[in-house]
Amino acid sequence: MTVHPATVHPVALALARSLDPTLLADPVGLEPEPWQSRVLLSSAKRQIVDACRQSGKSTITALRAVHLALYRPGSLVLIVAPTLSQATELYRKVRAFYQSLGRPVPLVKENTTTMELENGSRIVAVPGNPESVRGFSAVALLIIDEAAFVSDELYMAVEPMVSVSQGTIIALSTPNGCQGWFWKAWHEESTTWEKTKITAYDCPRHTAEDLAKARLSLGAWRFEQEYLGEFRSTEDSVFSADLIAQMWTTNPALRALNL
Repeated sequence: MTVHPATVHPVALALARSLDPTLLADPVGLEPEPWQSRVLLSSAKRQIVDACRQSGKSTITALRAVHLALYRPGSLVLIVAPTLSQATELYRKVRAFYQSLGRPVPLVKENTTTMELENGSRIVAVPGNPESVRGFSAVALLIIDEAAFVSDELYMAVEPMVSVSQGTIIALSTPNGCQGWFWKAWHEESTTWEKTKITAYDCPRHTAEDLAKARLSLGAWRFEQEYLGEFRSTEDSVFSADLIAQMWTTNPALRALNL
């Protein structure tokens, strides 16, 4: 949908933006790629994004966080990452978008980790410590950045926060081997998670020359993880990643043990 702000009544424009988060992209200087628009518009309660570095996964998720906070009063958006510095990096993008939009809803509180709006919405960045996140509840949007590096314990601590509120989880990351909840979620056969995969070859910001250099410097298996989004075991692993994935998805006993 294309909307030209100069030709639309302000009330109609505000209504259109409340219904379509992609309409916030142009005012903040973004031109979403098709996959980014799908992430913005998705109604799935569980989204997992396996994307290469510099693909724009954090940027587009930050825009979705801003949209929710502005147009759904009283919403709590929680940004979780392995470290506080990683969580606040995405949070800084949230603040930048909010400012680019002209601060449409006044602030009640703002600091390096928390933004509270006059409409009751909050956006909070927290570190990857299970004990530090347990005080939050009724989360409308849970963003797990660098999700493959978030421990199973942390995921189990934050997942219940969206259960009662029927909130949404967006987990975004490059892979980190054949281990952990992110890997299991990606390979599970059920439809619990809506899956999006973006490789460096799908991303126009990566040139063929740069990718060739990266493959040479990183080696094949690390390049495949960082740039192609492949879940790879190390070169000295006894079992290949493909074999492990096949065992996980086809063996009910392994899934029941939650290995």
